[in-house]
This record gives sequence, C-alpha cells and structure tokens, in this order.
Amino acid sequence: MSIIHTENITKVYQDNGIEVHALNGVSLDIEEKEFTAIVGPSGSGKTTLLNIIGGLDNPTEGNVTINDTNITKMKDNKLIDFRLNNIGFVFQAYNLIPVLTAKENVEFIMLMQNKPKDEREQRAIDLLNAVGLGDLTAKRPNKMSGGQQQRVAVARALASKPKFVLADEPTANLDSKSTANLLDIMARLNKEEGTTFIFSTHDQRVIDKARRVITLEDGKIVSDEKQTG
Repeated sequence: MSIIHTENITKVYQDNGIEVHALNGVSLDIEEKEFTAIVGPSGSGKTTLLNIIGGLDNPTEGNVTINDTNITKMKDNKLIDFRLNNIGFVFQAYNLIPVLTAKENVEFIMLMQNKPKDEREQRAIDLLNAVGLGDLTAKRPNKMSGGQQQRVAVARALASKPKFVLADEPTANLDSKSTANLLDIMARLNKEEGTTFIFSTHDQRVIDKARRVITLEDGKIVSDEKQTG
C-alpha cells in the first residue's frame, strides 16, 4: 500500500535573481515498510525532496499526498499537527534539546501530543532500550557520543508512532562502528515493527543496506532500483 505519493514536484529557488531548479517534476510512490535510500551528488535535490515530503518546505508546483491526504495545500497550523502525528524526522545534526535528558528528549514529542505521563515515560524507556541506550536514560546530549545522540534521535523519531521516518544524512557525523550499529537498529525496527524509513544519503553503507535506491540528478529521478539489503 502506498503511503507517500508525489506528483510532478518542482522546486525553484531564487539565488541573487537567478532561478535555481532544485527539483524538476519528481513523481514517486513509497510503499509501507520500505527501507529506501534517495541518493545523488550534492545539489541533486535529495534534501529538498525529503523536506517537501515531510512538509518542511513547499513545492513550487506539484502535490504530496500522504495516506490520501494532500499536505501541499494545508494551512500551517494543520500541517504542524499532521507532521506531529504522522512523520518522524532524524537529522544529520541530531537536533536534540541540550537541557533535556535522553528520556526527556524522546518524551518531548509525546508531550506535544498530550499523551499521559505514564504512557510517555514507558514508551521512552522502551524505545531507548530498543536502540541500546537503556542505561543512558538520565544522560544529557553533551554527555553522550555522536552515535549515542543519533540513536536517541531515532528513538525520538519513533516516539509518536509515525507513519514513516525521514532521515536526512543520518550517518554523516558518525564513525564506522556507530554507523553500523545505527543501521542495524533501523533495519531491525523496519523488519520487526514495520516502520517505513526513507533516507537521503551519500553513505555507501546506507545505500548497501537499503532495499530500494532512488537516484536523483539535477532534480530528476534517473534510476529507481530494488535491491536486497
């Protein structure tokens, strides 16, 4: 079943009066439980596409439909609520809240959803155990390694039970061991919990793990291949 459908997505930026076409008519479908990498050279449109799918940016033309809901025409307040309840985000820079502990960072999304305290705390602990950080629940980000912070970010992305997770270069700041651990965790969550993951990446290790690889060049899809991951 398709959970994401993009139709003829075009994005044009103005750069000192010059039009820059970041995306040029991108149409694709993402099915439930996919583990997909979006790849391509710098400037190919990977991050722009993820941001538009996630409702963080608006296309110049085209539509994004998530579970039969067209998010392209949504007003800002409704779009914020929709993202909160449907989409998980993992960023290259982690984006954890420095004054909060690992558990509090994971709980934060559920707090915004007005989930009961007991439910928030139990799910945060369960998720931190799932990503191998059950012994670091009280640690703040500055007391954790980059790999540990990124695993907290994955737990946080899953806290709201999203329809899918968008991960923008999630391994860019990680060493080989941390990258391998993170990918193993996300692949396991994909398999066991059916979480859909869509990555934008340059990292061959992520590409090798993906079961579908979509290649962008100059804002267009130039290949879309299934592979065993």
